Amino acid sequence: MPHEVDQSFLALPSRALADAALARARALGATHADFRLERVRSATWRLRDARPAGASDSTDLGYAVRVVHGGAWGFASGVDLTMDAAAKVASQAVAMAKLSAKVIAAAGSDERVELADEPVHDERTWVSAYDVDPFSVPDEEKAALLAEWSGRLLGAEGVAHVDASLMAVHENKFYADTAGTVTTQQRVRIHPQFTAVAVDGTSGEFDSMRTVAPPAGRGWEYLTGTGWDWDDELERIPGLLAEKMRAPSVEAGTYDLVVDPSNLWLTIHESIGHATELDRALGYEAAYAGTSFATFDQLGKLAYGSPVMNVTGDRTAEHGLATVGYDDEGVEAQSWDLVKDGTLVGYQLDRRIAKLTGLGRSNGCAFADSPGHVPVQRMANVSLKPDPGGLSTEDLIGGVERGIYVVGDRSWSIDMQRYNFQFTGQRFFRIENGRLAGQLRDVAYQATTTDFWGSMEKVGGPQTYVLGGAFNCGKAQPGQIAAVSHGCPSALFRGVNILNTTQEAGR
Repeated sequence: MPHEVDQSFLALPSRALADAALARARALGATHADFRLERVRSATWRLRDARPAGASDSTDLGYAVRVVHGGAWGFASGVDLTMDAAAKVASQAVAMAKLSAKVIAAAGSDERVELADEPVHDERTWVSAYDVDPFSVPDEEKAALLAEWSGRLLGAEGVAHVDASLMAVHENKFYADTAGTVTTQQRVRIHPQFTAVAVDGTSGEFDSMRTVAPPAGRGWEYLTGTGWDWDDELERIPGLLAEKMRAPSVEAGTYDLVVDPSNLWLTIHESIGHATELDRALGYEAAYAGTSFATFDQLGKLAYGSPVMNVTGDRTAEHGLATVGYDDEGVEAQSWDLVKDGTLVGYQLDRRIAKLTGLGRSNGCAFADSPGHVPVQRMANVSLKPDPGGLSTEDLIGGVERGIYVVGDRSWSIDMQRYNFQFTGQRFFRIENGRLAGQLRDVAYQATTTDFWGSMEKVGGPQTYVLGGAFNCGKAQPGQIAAVSHGCPSALFRGVNILNTTQEAGR
């Protein structure tokens, strides 16, 4: 049964605060103003070897006013939930816009902030898809389950240590603007994770194996049988880790790769997700993690990958971490093409960038991670489409004579323009004559973005599709963190350069 927005949030004076702030902004001459009241509760539980190692539980409650005045942005935020305080925050936002306009003029720029049109969405309510709010489950029950599962791993031969963690977020947001849009939303997300560590007492060598279960826009039901088979994964990890400890080091060279969704999601995030943020491609996001090789002049022209590559931006995917009903500019959630048949055909947009580039309506990519931060252009759920009649992972492997099957994400590195990269993983299996032939160690795959996606020969079918993702995508200064999902099938890549990480490290 769908949930309703928490009554404790609805009881806050959101409408009165918004009315006071927006009225003051109008009176001071703002051509646009929006108000956002947020309550974000975040909690983490950590165990080391089945014993509590730390916990946190915090709530961020406040509101923000953003204005356009004199062709410039102004922003201010507050925590005092009174009408006078909200009006004062609006005055501060206008004052900031006036100051910004002076700075822009002094720099010799005539660029003015204008926003793409968006239909008015009056009195809309949206709640994400989950069954059980994790904050309704007693902490003792959460800790007991983490301890029980940690104990399973610790009891297996060869496992020396186990780290377990659980992160949960419950987010409420009220938005109103001077155009008349009013939205109220509630989102829940959760991220369980277990890492088993093995130590060779003779050599002193050690390694680890982490669960590949992705974070999800779900509730506590994710740990009790909905959306992931935890029993199966926890049972398999000790054996996989033991095999990894005995595995030979990879011989560097060129290999065909079959990449599992548990690894490929991160490559999509770094080489497509960030690269198709249009503020980045235009150079507005340059100081933190760079710009993008996928510049605006290449829209409709850039051969991003092979013809089997079809990538969407999506703010509507069920259980997606970046899924919303409406973004932080009052734009309704949408799904759209970023790459079609291998060609760059779209970007991720907010209202200002959409208007600036003449691309029409925003596709709803404005987000702020707290009431104290201004909305910035953030990533949607960026996903690689499966082939409707595509092969299974086993059949993709069956088409490889000499290659590697890559599972799980680990470390990664990519340059400032999202072009040159390398990625490692949780485990790597040698493929010989279409069959798995044991694990390998010290593997990283390296390529440029267009070479890698251009080498993609096949994508798997819907049966191989998994919605991966992360809680901790960083962007902007001051830095903001956003959760985002990336769905993908297994995929086959030909002739990819493989590095031996131990040799690369000079050991």
